[in-house]
Amino acid sequence: MPRVYATPEQLTAWTGKPTPSDAERLLARASEDIDDALVRAVYLTDDAGMPTDPAVALTLRDAVCAQVEYQLATGDDGTGAAGRWDSVSIGPVSLSGRKDGPAAPGEVDLAPRAHRALTRAGLLPGLIW
Repeated sequence: MPRVYATPEQLTAWTGKPTPSDAERLLARASEDIDDALVRAVYLTDDAGMPTDPAVALTLRDAVCAQVEYQLATGDDGTGAAGRWDSVSIGPVSLSGRKDGPAAPGEVDLAPRAHRALTRAGLLPGLIW
């Protein structure tokens, strides 16, 4: 079972906007993105792989919410395909110009706010001792 670090209610509190109808799917995909970004991070987990340190759990929650917020703002549906198009519109917001995604297929297009939260918590860059 995949780990999901935030709930739809936490996403709504983070963004201050109504919960998207596919919030659970978006949160699951964003949690996978955060896991991929933290492949070398070291922190204690329980048997389900969830962090046991409350500060780490809060950081992962915030990073996942920031990742979903970023994907919604860029018109991504969690698949990464939005980075391939020249124009994206969401309601009254319109973005144009080509947005390059990750440099390589295996890299994560990590939201800047998610990256900063993970860095402040000492989870990035990940190190193995």
